[in-house]
Amino acid sequence: MTSPEREDDEIDLGALLAQFWVGKWRIAAFVVVAGAIGLAYALLTPPTYQADALLQLEAKKASLALPAAMSDLMGNDPVTVTEIEIIRSRMVTGRVVADLHLDWQATPRGAPVIDTALARYALPIPEWSFLAPYARQGEEIRLDYLEVPPGWVGEPIVLTAGADSSYRVTLPNGTSVEGHTGETLQDPIVGYSLRIGDLNAAPGRQFIVMQQSESAAIDALRNALSVSERGRQSAVLELRLTAGNRDYARRVLDAVAKAYLAQNIARSAAEAESSLTFVEQQLPDAERAVTEAENALNSYRQQQQSVDLSLETQSLLSQTTSLEAELRGMDAQEEELRQKYTRNHPVYQQLLANRARLEERLVKLRSEVEALPETQREIVNLTRTLELAQAVYVQLLNRSQELRVLRASSIGNVRIIDNARTAQYPIAPRKSLILALSLVLGGLAGMGHILIRNWLRQGVRGADQLEKLGLPVFATINFSPVSFGARNVHHFLPILAIREPADLAVEGFRSLRTSLHFGMLDARTRSVAITSSAPEAGKSFTCTNLAVVAAQAGQRVCLVDSDLRRGVLRRYFNVQKNTPGLAELLAGQVTLDEVLVEGPVPGLNFLPTGRFPPNPSELLMRASFSELIKTLNTRFDLTLLDCPPVLAVTDPVVIGRAAGATIAVVRHDVTPIGEVQAMQRTLETAGVHLAGVVLNGFDPRTARGYAYNYNYNYSYRYEYKKKAE
Repeated sequence: MTSPEREDDEIDLGALLAQFWVGKWRIAAFVVVAGAIGLAYALLTPPTYQADALLQLEAKKASLALPAAMSDLMGNDPVTVTEIEIIRSRMVTGRVVADLHLDWQATPRGAPVIDTALARYALPIPEWSFLAPYARQGEEIRLDYLEVPPGWVGEPIVLTAGADSSYRVTLPNGTSVEGHTGETLQDPIVGYSLRIGDLNAAPGRQFIVMQQSESAAIDALRNALSVSERGRQSAVLELRLTAGNRDYARRVLDAVAKAYLAQNIARSAAEAESSLTFVEQQLPDAERAVTEAENALNSYRQQQQSVDLSLETQSLLSQTTSLEAELRGMDAQEEELRQKYTRNHPVYQQLLANRARLEERLVKLRSEVEALPETQREIVNLTRTLELAQAVYVQLLNRSQELRVLRASSIGNVRIIDNARTAQYPIAPRKSLILALSLVLGGLAGMGHILIRNWLRQGVRGADQLEKLGLPVFATINFSPVSFGARNVHHFLPILAIREPADLAVEGFRSLRTSLHFGMLDARTRSVAITSSAPEAGKSFTCTNLAVVAAQAGQRVCLVDSDLRRGVLRRYFNVQKNTPGLAELLAGQVTLDEVLVEGPVPGLNFLPTGRFPPNPSELLMRASFSELIKTLNTRFDLTLLDCPPVLAVTDPVVIGRAAGATIAVVRHDVTPIGEVQAMQRTLETAGVHLAGVVLNGFDPRTARGYAYNYNYNYSYRYEYKKKAE
């Protein structure tokens, strides 16, 4: 089993383009409106400037030639991701906020919507009272000092400019205080201080002065700051900062770069600072040991009345003292290595091996000292203790000086390549891009509007849709702007076939005349009931013009307005509303000749509705109506019956059973296909065969795109109109 192909799944690009072409003016309107909105947005959005700077991260190197043991104090290669987070940390941004007082704010009061226009452009705006508080172009304020109590943090202080550099501030507690620029305005009891350095504004202008919390100022700075690595593994960091003021962006970013550089230098000297602290803590003890050793040696010499040492004993003393000094120095080195390496590290193991060798030599020297006489041995020990204490003290002094030099020589591993600089033009709003996007979006919105508008219209779009329902299309009547304009006339309606005989719509009526001539060869009578599914399909227009072109072809035509509820054919023939007609004829009050009206062309007669009866359906169901159709069939070559809409009332069913044929008028792109199906079922259920349809109001320009470019208002309300007494 194979499923049939669905044509609806295919997209007809030609039809799509045709829809857009028909709705080109609507799309153009969307484009113009969107462009105006985009232009207004670009002009009314405050400019955003961006400052940038470049930093290089490199390995630390000492600027002076220092001992090899001190080279390990220098840092390792930088980690880019870590440095980026350090730049954005509160340690750096908080210092910038504190140095530049970024938690202070003094901004002009902006007008709603047009604040940017007032501040940026010299607009000729009158000084109306309600616009007086809002700042104009070139007006500014400079805040030199601000201190508020904790309860006022985040609360606005309204400053109103006055004459001669004076101003008035409205504090958060509701009080107002007068002040002058350059003078400090303060209240020690309340706990606030304010100094305005410069105020360039007309009297009456208002400014908002406020102190933010430190955390809010830091968060604002971090949100405006972006840090990224330029290139891959380049160790070059690019700092960007966006702000609404060009100089402010440069100044703040420069402060961020310098704050990061300062902390980097401080971090580089941190290890040297730690070692220097340790050495300086040991210096007082070493100095005390030297003093005690000197006192002990001098005291013993005085007791022994100046004992001299032999040359061999002095040499032994010198060697012992030197070894002990080296061992004490190794103790300090081991203390430093213990903080950096484990005991199994090669550097640590080398230090332990050297110490073991020196201790072995020291043991031998001490055994030789023990063999000396007691007096000399004691002198040697005391002298050795003094020299050792002096050596340790001198070594600590040298170490302290070396660490001071190292701390002073630390320059960090950061280098500023490019200082902060703000671009000449703002990065936002990008007027050309915004305008281009708004035009594109406007075009897309316009095309979407056309597509949705056409999709929501479920009207018949072509004759092929009607033929799929088994309804032959007798003729297609083109839309006529002449007839459409005449529909608004309240009294007499011109007949298109007479007024504009060369109109394309009239050619459609001639085609319909020909189709009916051959289509009614087997009809029982030469009468045609013309109806529609709903009002405003154009059935009365079709009946009138068809009758005229048929009469012009030499036929005897009778046009009957059988719409006994809301018939309007009388307006085409300039017949008064209460003129007797079909209603009186069916009631037996008048004869046919008394109610027939001569038409505007030879061979055409018109039978009006007469006065609207209270029972139109019952009146049409009388046998007199069928007899009237037979009588007209003998006197005329063609009888056209203008009927009410099928879905509104039951009158067309009654008329259709008496007429020779029934055709329906379907308005192009207005009458839904569902209404046509409902009308067809209604007539067939009542035993009336719908012979075919007439497609009215067809516009060849919009047929391919299934578009509809005209407004037709119609209603399903088709109520009985009672005669006015």
